[in-house]
Amino acid sequence: MNSSQFLKQINSYYPLSEETITALMDICSEEHYKKNDLLLESGSMARYYYFIQSGLVGYYTMDEQGNSIYKIFFEENSFVASTSAIIKNEPSDFSIIALEDCSVIKYPVKAYRELLGKCHDLALFHIRYLEKNWVVKKEPLEVSLKYETAKQRYLLLLENKSLHERLKQHHIASYLGITPTQLSRIKKEINS
Repeated sequence: MNSSQFLKQINSYYPLSEETITALMDICSEEHYKKNDLLLESGSMARYYYFIQSGLVGYYTMDEQGNSIYKIFFEENSFVASTSAIIKNEPSDFSIIALEDCSVIKYPVKAYRELLGKCHDLALFHIRYLEKNWVVKKEPLEVSLKYETAKQRYLLLLENKSLHERLKQHHIASYLGITPTQLSRIKKEINS
């Protein structure tokens, strides 16, 4: 298992001691998922945290008509989990799906949370990660969903070229909360 990017990402939030790195790596394993494999199915308990080494992952739920509603996408060097399900110790409302073939480092929630209690530096990483990604990054997204048009949100998505180019049109439309036909109209409008 090549853990260099994983540790580099963690250390960008808070540097870990060698002792903590050893304890953390002892609970990690490498997994490979094929495109369309589920890392977590809605209604299941979230038993793992994931770090995306390669590939693309989507986080979605289903509406009453059985359509997938994508909440967010994760590229390489991202940490992924059903965080609220883990915190509440309840089944996840969301599924996590491989949108491309993926290689991940996974580590069990129970063992990881035990390490958080023992390793002060790991706990500080975890706090800083949550602050940055679930507070600072998430707030503008929530405001965007409430006040911006689908066109404005699409223009924001376009700013992340690598992600935009990897997503299928139906994923983008679902993420924006519109139909593929509406997305086509928006794209035509932008390109004219």
